[in-house]
Amino acid sequence: MNLNDIIRTRHTSKAYDNSRKLTADQQQQLLDLLRFSPSSVNSQPWHFFAVTSDEGKQQILPALMEANQVKAQNAAMTVVFTIKEELNEAHLLQLLEKEQQDGRYDSEEARAGNDKGRRYFVGLNSETPEQQREWMTRQAYLALGFLLLGAAAMGLDATPIEGFHPEKMDEVLGLKEKGLKSVVVATIGYRSDADFNATLPKSRLDQDVVITQL
Repeated sequence: MNLNDIIRTRHTSKAYDNSRKLTADQQQQLLDLLRFSPSSVNSQPWHFFAVTSDEGKQQILPALMEANQVKAQNAAMTVVFTIKEELNEAHLLQLLEKEQQDGRYDSEEARAGNDKGRRYFVGLNSETPEQQREWMTRQAYLALGFLLLGAAAMGLDATPIEGFHPEKMDEVLGLKEKGLKSVVVATIGYRSDADFNATLPKSRLDQDVVITQL
């Protein structure tokens, strides 16, 4: 299936078949989608919780709104997207060292220049702690979009979920102790026959309403 077909056939799944599980290879592909997601200045201000076990599902269910609990129960994987409470010096240095290890710098000048540029853009979005968290949340949503499209390309169904209680999710996953905050959730798996949204025609506003070409 090509990209044109994928974007026209993917949908937000409303019900999952709990008898269908992911293979180890599929799970790894989904984890790779998350890890290789784009972020502003490669900031990667996130941590993802990939929930596939029954124990893990039971742990997060109380944090989901009732209408979404059955999705997480039946989906093959639920991903909780979290951001750092603070994009601190240790994280910036960790990014720089990893980029060095991965061969992104051919000179000390290139390394220093990239570090300076990243710090500048982080600073632009960090006048207050709230502004920085909002900026980091936008990065997490980039990863969410990357995951949704990638899952569809793999022939999987997915559901982005904002219907959850962040404070409760933070509690059940012990996020405060880890310096993290939950921002959004997604379920992935195979739709069931009860997924009414799978058979409905896709509806989007016309191109000339939402796009201006200059």
